[in-house]
Amino acid sequence: MNKPFALLTSLLLLPACQTTRTVTLVGMTDYHSHAVPFYSEGEPGQGGVARALAYLREAKTNPDTLVVSGGDTVNKGVPTWSDEYGCVEWPWFNGVLDVMALGNHDLDYGAEAFERCRASVSYPVLCANLVGADGAPYLQVEGKPYVVREVGGVRVGFFAVAGPDMQRLVKAENLPAGTRWTDATEAARAVVEALRTEEHVDAVVLLGHQLREDDEALARAVPGIDVIMGSHSHQKTELGLLPGTRTWYLAPYQYLAYLSEVRLRFQGGKLERVEGGLVKMDGTKREEPETAAEVGRLQRALVAKHPERFEVLGHLNRPLRDEGLTTGQAEVGTWAAEVWRRAAGVHAFFALSASFRGGLPAGEVTVEDFLGAIPYRNQLVTAELTGAQLADWVALSESKRGTDSYSQRSGIRYEVEDGRPVRLRVLKEPSHPEAGDEPVKPEAVYRVGTLDFQAFVAGGYKEALSVAGNVRRTELNAHTLLMDALRGGATASGIEQPHGK
Repeated sequence: MNKPFALLTSLLLLPACQTTRTVTLVGMTDYHSHAVPFYSEGEPGQGGVARALAYLREAKTNPDTLVVSGGDTVNKGVPTWSDEYGCVEWPWFNGVLDVMALGNHDLDYGAEAFERCRASVSYPVLCANLVGADGAPYLQVEGKPYVVREVGGVRVGFFAVAGPDMQRLVKAENLPAGTRWTDATEAARAVVEALRTEEHVDAVVLLGHQLREDDEALARAVPGIDVIMGSHSHQKTELGLLPGTRTWYLAPYQYLAYLSEVRLRFQGGKLERVEGGLVKMDGTKREEPETAAEVGRLQRALVAKHPERFEVLGHLNRPLRDEGLTTGQAEVGTWAAEVWRRAAGVHAFFALSASFRGGLPAGEVTVEDFLGAIPYRNQLVTAELTGAQLADWVALSESKRGTDSYSQRSGIRYEVEDGRPVRLRVLKEPSHPEAGDEPVKPEAVYRVGTLDFQAFVAGGYKEALSVAGNVRRTELNAHTLLMDALRGGATASGIEQPHGK
């Protein structure tokens, strides 16, 4: 036997345990019916469902690629597209999506609407801890609350859970009849055990749908999850290991501005390496022509039917960007917080970064632009905090840096050392910010403002406000104040105030 032939024969006879295989996961999440390209991160024309679908279809030409969704595919109220067309896009992903997680907004229009959407698609929707009256998971595939996909001999298991925040956000009347939530961690533990011991999968992937901090806690509590495709928090996070775990995590921001792409490299069925990152869906990516044409047709009909949503509110002399929403002071957050602070007449104002879902472009700003960036309806709440309590509130916010529970703010500034805020300074006179600021005095009393969601719902903050004095929900509407500021010609440079670091 000659040497080349002998070498070929030996390679062919290698046991399966020596083979290598790369499985690629491409993920989308938190689309929220943003079918039309939009302004994001200081640039127009980002995202768009036609662009994402073109990329995903091309990715699926590789038989070793699986496409997944973290959910939140519709959104009641904003954008107008969702109210008019519901889940019209769901069937567009047939043959593309392999599996989808249930998101809280997927139930915005109630259980019957959700079931109609689910009936229109060929891919499964998962949530392991939404159970029926019998205690069994409501969303199942062949009697199981998970999906296993085999690619070239490699078995990958997918599952989803509804985190604590998602459970709070879904209205009880929107749940399927007889269903209820169970503990996400316990559900995950049971699913991972089944995937590992019964299905003998080579990798376990969590699709969503919960806050980043809940993903981290789950990864620590339930070993055996290889990858978490981050969702719900609308964070932009490159691939990396979660602290204290062997679980990889990444999150593609929101609205199809990015997709996640993860390459799982297996050797003999064992996961040896995880690589990948985020793929920006900008103008360098082509659109799928047929989808782009249909989106254009539907959008023109929408504008004609709802012209009030496309009314021009005002003009900005420069954009109000959303960069840094969860890690510092974003331009759009600083602007809004200062408008609200002045209206409330308080020393300092705080607003969750989750209150903002984008920036505002330079030039004309329409109602739809505005609501896309600041979609949630809130009333302003005022309270009195001692300087010590105010310092505790700021420390709470800083502890949440990197998540959308971090606060945008105005009227207060400070430095950060070892993760703690120090040298806090607050406005001397709320009605005269030109008078400057002064150090926060522990025994002094300060008037503080926030939005009602942060005051009465957001974890940590509602408890902190419970010890405040003179807590009052005002009649001031957060949307109305900002819209009036835009209509009144308040430009980016004319309203912001450089308080906060």
